[in-house]
Amino acid sequence: MSDKEQWRWEYDPDAEHVNSGLPSHIVTEVERLADELVALAEVGVDVTDLGTGPSHGGPGGLRRIPLLADGWFFALPVPRIKLIAIVRIIPPFADL
Repeated sequence: MSDKEQWRWEYDPDAEHVNSGLPSHIVTEVERLADELVALAEVGVDVTDLGTGPSHGGPGGLRRIPLLADGWFFALPVPRIKLIAIVRIIPPFADL
């Protein structure tokens, strides 16, 4: 793996599984925030410590990232392969 490899984000296992049935404005906001996470990682910010993580409070593991008023999504940053996997989206209550 080259040091020139760039950070990226992907839905895991795929977009259909993660965002199927959600309003388009929710998907757009999740993708905007995922792009922001990638941009932060590219400039050296430790994205494994953003949002809320495991109960021990340290970096790493699945991260809960706030979404709009009262929603969130789960992202798993994997620094070894420069990937942020978006695995679950919980829309705000008003959009359920």
